[in-house]
Amino acid sequence: MPALRVCSLYPELMNIYADRGNIAVLRARCEWRGLGFEHAAASLGEPLDQSAHDLFYMGGGQDRDQAAVAHDMVATKREALHAAARRGAVVLAVCGGYQLLGHSYEFGGDKLPGVGLVDLTTVREPGPRLIGNCAIEADLGSGARIIAGFENHGGRTHLGTGERPLGRVLAGHGNNGRDGFEGVRRENVIGTYLHGPLLPKNIWLADRLIELALDIDLEPLEDDLLENAAHVSARRAAGV
Repeated sequence: MPALRVCSLYPELMNIYADRGNIAVLRARCEWRGLGFEHAAASLGEPLDQSAHDLFYMGGGQDRDQAAVAHDMVATKREALHAAARRGAVVLAVCGGYQLLGHSYEFGGDKLPGVGLVDLTTVREPGPRLIGNCAIEADLGSGARIIAGFENHGGRTHLGTGERPLGRVLAGHGNNGRDGFEGVRRENVIGTYLHGPLLPKNIWLADRLIELALDIDLEPLEDDLLENAAHVSARRAAGV
């Protein structure tokens, strides 16, 4: 049986919303199906082997940590991430990690560099943080489904012309509170502000990421009662 090889980027710095729960869900979904699961990490100053992993994951962090990560990613991991994306590896970035997928993130007079995997910029504009339960409609190649989670971000993200959002906002703020879109998806590169964590609340999305990363089709698991209840609860919290 194939094994899902996951690499967490800066897990000790980019994990302020307990989003390591996403890794736990990916592991469980694989193991319950008899698939192998391998987990590695790459942090500050460490090179990245683009061929050694099927899925790259990064969560969110505080401003100081995000600044250190931004410069290190450009210096030590940018080329590897681009090579991984070109061969179809999955890149999943949540919140602060999402902001660093693009060209830059400007806040407080600083401008952090991004790795440029997608065409977007983020600016912390005057006004309140965009906080609350959120639900979007997304299609990752298996039909339109709902992704529900919690957003909490001061940055406003703007996609470039021709870049595709992850989904359409049904409830909540999304990328910038104005254009009605949330996240970004370019082939297997996915960024989103939704956490809480993301995958425990949207088990179908975890399964779909495994499918994309391994280029396989998964059979549904027989007993997902708790997982489905968590999804319903997250949708209900968002009013969807």
